[in-house]
Amino acid sequence: MTPRHIGFIMDGNGRWATAHSLPRKEGYKAGLCALKRVIAQCSSRGVEAATVYAFSTENFARPQEEINAVFAVVKDFNNNYEGDLKITYMGDIDALPDDVAESVRLVECNTADNIGMTLNIALNYGARDDIVKAAKLACDHMDFSAFERNLASGALPELDLIVRTGGERRLSNFMLFEAAYSELIFLDKMWPDMTETDVDEILCEFASRQRKFGR
Repeated sequence: MTPRHIGFIMDGNGRWATAHSLPRKEGYKAGLCALKRVIAQCSSRGVEAATVYAFSTENFARPQEEINAVFAVVKDFNNNYEGDLKITYMGDIDALPDDVAESVRLVECNTADNIGMTLNIALNYGARDDIVKAAKLACDHMDFSAFERNLASGALPELDLIVRTGGERRLSNFMLFEAAYSELIFLDKMWPDMTETDVDEILCEFASRQRKFGR
């Protein structure tokens, strides 16, 4: 059994850099390399979609230098992407700096017709804000299906699995509605250290679980 949709909370980039006596911004560059490894392996194993938590609405409280480092990595990825993934974003993109928002629109446009795995990037995203927005949009025809369609993830398969690296055991405002019956895996490994073998072990663990959905 392979999950159709995996959410990754990519935690530990800054701490990885500190542990390697590097500036924290280097952790985000290393994190992008790990992202490419992880997504390529997910795709090869038949996963249809992955949503990765790149930057939360609360992350604006971090030092500006660190915020700039995250956005620089995002822009570099967006402006230079040439693969077959379908890249989508969720979050308040219009509130981002113009150059970051423009790079998001560019990569979404350039990959809209791609037939590869969907990589959905949560940027300036918070699940509680998303739930409120979905409720407002669905209020005239409020039922479960209408609400679910109006979530930022509404076009993606049901979220089967959430993986968080970095040793923390919480969801941190990530896809709270979608996580209702998701399997959860928490890893002590920092995100930049993730490998293809880790993906295989995650998928093996998921396959070993009995999903009951409240039954």
